[in-house]
Amino acid sequence: MFIDKRDLTMAKQTSSRVGDFEKSLSELEKIVERMEDGEQSLEVSLKDFERGMTLVRQCRDSLVSAEAKVQQLIEKNGKLESVSLDSDKT
Repeated sequence: MFIDKRDLTMAKQTSSRVGDFEKSLSELEKIVERMEDGEQSLEVSLKDFERGMTLVRQCRDSLVSAEAKVQQLIEKNGKLESVSLDSDKT
């Protein structure tokens, strides 16, 4: 069995992105909790808000990238086929 080194590199990159997403999401949740407590100064709240917006963009970019990867991996009858990821549709 032959394993293409590009496949291993891609797997490592995907794993890294998933880990980055999880870390960003966890940090974002902590920021939200701190801000909801309302015990921070305005200055600290503004810094947390700015950091939170950066994390939101990073998470969104990770999700867009993951969706594109899923679409590339879906194959039907030898042709790539785009499939909706909406959970409402079955």
